[in-house]
Amino acid sequence: MPLSAPSAASVVCSGLHFAWPDGTPVLEDFQLAVGPGRTGLVGLNGAGKSTLLKLIAGELTPSKGSVRTAGEVGHLPQTVHLDTALRVDEALGVARARAALHAIENGDASEENFAAVGDDWDVEERSRAVLDQLGLDHIDLDRTIGEVSGGEAVLLRLAALLLARPEILLLDEPTNNLDLTARRRLYDAVDSWNGVLIVVSHDRELLRHVDRIADLRDGEVRWYGGNIDAYEEALAVEQEAAERAVRAAEADVRRQKRELIEAHEKLAKRARQGRKAAATAGLPRIVAGARKRAAQESAGRHRILHEERLKEARERLDEAAEAVRDDDEIRVDLPHTAVPRGRTVLTLRELELRGGARAELRLHGPERVALVGRNGSGKTTLLRTIAGELEPVAGEAVVHVPLRYLPQRLDVLDDELSVAANVARFAPEATENHVRARLARFLFRGARADQRAGTLSGGERFRATLAALMLAEPAPQLLLLDEPTNNLDMASVRQLTGALEGYEGALIVVSHDVPFLRDLGITRWLRLDGELSDVEPL
Repeated sequence: MPLSAPSAASVVCSGLHFAWPDGTPVLEDFQLAVGPGRTGLVGLNGAGKSTLLKLIAGELTPSKGSVRTAGEVGHLPQTVHLDTALRVDEALGVARARAALHAIENGDASEENFAAVGDDWDVEERSRAVLDQLGLDHIDLDRTIGEVSGGEAVLLRLAALLLARPEILLLDEPTNNLDLTARRRLYDAVDSWNGVLIVVSHDRELLRHVDRIADLRDGEVRWYGGNIDAYEEALAVEQEAAERAVRAAEADVRRQKRELIEAHEKLAKRARQGRKAAATAGLPRIVAGARKRAAQESAGRHRILHEERLKEARERLDEAAEAVRDDDEIRVDLPHTAVPRGRTVLTLRELELRGGARAELRLHGPERVALVGRNGSGKTTLLRTIAGELEPVAGEAVVHVPLRYLPQRLDVLDDELSVAANVARFAPEATENHVRARLARFLFRGARADQRAGTLSGGERFRATLAALMLAEPAPQLLLLDEPTNNLDMASVRQLTGALEGYEGALIVVSHDVPFLRDLGITRWLRLDGELSDVEPL
């Protein structure tokens, strides 16, 4: 079915101000205008991307300024919460029309039923067409949400938006939890969208399907024509020019410093010569004084000129330096996580999971394992079983080393505690200074370590959770990561990869982000599809 919307749809934000309840500003005097087409919204975690989408959707209210939307708005948030007891048709928003249609077909021609159906006589056909388009044709409209996987729930929420036919569609990290097949379905849906589409994503492949990139940085948006590849190419050219400007400005500052020093030396020498000449010539005191004052005034003007030139050079340097992006990277040295090569860290014996999947495995350190498979195949269930959160139906999972598990939900942290206090919970023997020193390496420095966990952005929360797990005592020698790149911007994905370079234990990662898995240096690829089996690298 075509996914079209009127070309008059638009989003305009004027003088927008928004801050968190604790006073932390997110957007100040923010301006934005978006028309029809596909816009990729990028920026560092914490820049305010998700907050902006919620403001546009009307889920948050600005303290000042306005948000005007010409057209109906549909919003797919980062985290999709659907009641597990809901039927699929209820989640799609078609349950009432569908029930009325069935009643009419069974002979109940009441006015109430005709009103409920309206003009939507093909509601079931449209619903199944959208489900088929998103690869959900196997899901019956009468099933409950509790019977579908997390990735399927995301697609169902998207299907509900497509059925509602909004003119403006806001997607926040829509490929989270989606397997490769589902991601391709989403890419097709994005390609066929003709209204206003704003998508926040770290998924490079998805961002190749947009018309332009809006880069949200320091409270302002800069526009780049083309997709993510064109954006990165333009950014590289900008950064190269910015770095050249910094080098030129630094050279100018050094030159102005030298000239100022030389000027001081010349003036001092001239003053000495003047005093000597005045003494030798025996000039009247009034004449000598006049000459001295004139020389001092000239020297003062000369000094001020050079000082102003140095000040201007420093200002140019500051301005040039601001244009250079300095996106910090996590650098972590974790020697206590090391596992001797060949040591058994995990044994799965005749393991049967809830849902029916089976697994047999012997994992040795320090192997790095990618666990892949379609949505609903049981990958998260396997990790939770290994972590001891779920009991297996049969068999056993034996962990031979200290283990930590990073779940998709990132519910490891206590929202009411600070980042530092959360990390201290996992390392009770560590001093506060030690905790803060280690947190600084995860980019939580100074006051950032005192920020309450409940106020963190998705990427910041991930980084804090990762810090809590990797700095835990005893040090984890087996780390389980479930879709770790969800909600992370591209800089944060690089940070995560850098952090895991310092991890020397065994690793099991569930992810559909193939470039990320390749960067991790995966040594073994496993697929869960009824049975757990080794596969060729993706």
